Amino acid sequence: MSKFAYLKNTAALAAILLPLAASGTAWAQDAVNLRMTIWSANEAHLALFNEIAAGFTETHPNVSVTFEPLPFENYTTTLTTQIAGGNAPDLAWIFETSAADFVTSNALAPLTDAFGATDGYELDDVTESATALWTREGQLYAYPFSTSPFAVFSNNDLITAAGARTPAELIEAGEWNWDNALATAKAVADAGNEGLVIRDFNYQTWQNLTSFWRGWGADSWSADGKTCTFADQPMIDAMTAFHNAVFVDGSIPGPGENVDFFAGDAAMTVTQISRASLLPQDGFDWDLVPLPEGPAGSYSVVGQAGVGVFANRPNTETAVEFLAYMTNPENSQKLAQFFPPARASLLNTETLSATNPLLTPEQIETVVVNGITNGQVIAGRTNFAQIQQSVRAALDALWVADADVPAVLGNVCTSINPLLMR
Repeated sequence: MSKFAYLKNTAALAAILLPLAASGTAWAQDAVNLRMTIWSANEAHLALFNEIAAGFTETHPNVSVTFEPLPFENYTTTLTTQIAGGNAPDLAWIFETSAADFVTSNALAPLTDAFGATDGYELDDVTESATALWTREGQLYAYPFSTSPFAVFSNNDLITAAGARTPAELIEAGEWNWDNALATAKAVADAGNEGLVIRDFNYQTWQNLTSFWRGWGADSWSADGKTCTFADQPMIDAMTAFHNAVFVDGSIPGPGENVDFFAGDAAMTVTQISRASLLPQDGFDWDLVPLPEGPAGSYSVVGQAGVGVFANRPNTETAVEFLAYMTNPENSQKLAQFFPPARASLLNTETLSATNPLLTPEQIETVVVNGITNGQVIAGRTNFAQIQQSVRAALDALWVADADVPAVLGNVCTSINPLLMR
């Protein structure tokens, strides 16, 4: 049984988080050891975080900061288990899908006044669209440190060797759409390699398929979060196309196949641009392009992460001060190398080119800037943990060759509609 099984509703999550908000006021310590959970163990990311922490320590010699990577696939599970066990970190990355639960739980320290009082912080530079998920009643409870569009990385060497058209060639011809993207992936798969991988999906983290199904105008539930839309025709069409790509054409690796695009094993991958740090320095010829057009037209999907400080802990005040330092204009520009910023002043090709030497100005403009400007975040909701598990369980029946796609998607709605109506 999942560790999240006990999270039956938002109140259940609050029962875990609220003790953090009632555990007493902070007390003085000679040495302050801050711990921040993250879901990246990438060496380049950690090196940058440690560089920023070292800068903070220069003016706060009694403070140390430790970054604790947790596995991506069960990050929130592990984080909430730590909280329930009385071992909460001082700061934590938070998925956009869990934003509502954390922001409404009163577990996070308010940030607006502290950031506004920090010299040179320029809180007005942080866009309202980026802070919307993390704000309640005008108060910011987590900083949107990464607003990262989903895009397609391509291995042009594998594609060319298979006699297929690269994404760049399809874009030039005005034919960059999901039909042609999957045709290219199939050609590479038929040649003996793998086609297209939706990274971090692995037939478990279904919400990452948002980068695919929104091309059909589909989504998991209505905008108000009260009605399941898995059984609506746009989702049926999208998931039928995905199912055929897996089980008929072989253009997408099937369940149980562990394929790493960045090791040179696949033609393309759909992922966020922060994964560019995984590209091998002396590897294949690669490109980065926007998501293909779908039957519903052009679209962009944004994955967002916030950093929050847990309230009324021994080191809360210092943790808020560190977060203000970590996300000030100077450090936001450094973080922009991997994590697209929420600051309007940094969302331009000139600034982002300086911190993203791997990407061309055209890639930054078409993928990063346009993706952030026009993108919509992955759908989240209160009580997401239980909903996420229910959808995943119901979708298991879809990952077989003879699945009845409409029937399976109907069962998804049967499973989650009672949860959405709470």
